[in-house]
Amino acid sequence: MTDQQALTRLLDTRHSCRAFRPDPVPRPVIEAILRDAGRAPSWCNAQPWKVWLTSGAATDAFRAAMTDAFDHGAPSADFPFPERYTGPRRERRRRCGYQLYDAVGIPKADRAATARQMRENYRFFGAPHVALITSAAELGPYGALDCGGYITAFCLSAQARGVASVPQAAIAFYSDVVRAHLGIPDEDRVLAAISFGYEDTDHPANGFRTERATLDDLVTWKD
Repeated sequence: MTDQQALTRLLDTRHSCRAFRPDPVPRPVIEAILRDAGRAPSWCNAQPWKVWLTSGAATDAFRAAMTDAFDHGAPSADFPFPERYTGPRRERRRRCGYQLYDAVGIPKADRAATARQMRENYRFFGAPHVALITSAAELGPYGALDCGGYITAFCLSAQARGVASVPQAAIAFYSDVVRAHLGIPDEDRVLAAISFGYEDTDHPANGFRTERATLDDLVTWKD
């Protein structure tokens, strides 16, 4: 298999995992994923990302803190969340949500069940590990942009090693809780998390795949 074919296969097979087995990923595998992710390009090679990685009891404690925040806390995001989704972006978002709810048997009008599924974000979908990503406040949106590349590289490296993952911006909705729990300095901004581990292939939440827009939908050619 050529490098091109291998990359295309990784991109085609990677998906957001929403149910994990409890088995931990060996430390050498995690370190290899982190080294790969660190090769992501960044503006002026600033490499603005920092990673706060939990395993074992630390993940369980983080899980408890985040579910409590979801149940009882007040939102406190470091970065502004989208004001709205309109047009094709709204349709893609809705379609993804409906696919998930259909997969796990949640009727569209069942708000209680929908809330329970949303809560799974703060349980990290049962993942044994969480990589919390922060960016330097002084770099603003460009530091966040670089961290997006890091997250992509992390997920692809994990996929290449048989490790499932799901990037989660929802975690940043309670940035104050995250900062206090993990001891994150004020000069770092909570951006997102990556929950990762081995996929529970029998769970219905992992039984669907999202579609991708066509080139005609996204690209304006200027020849």
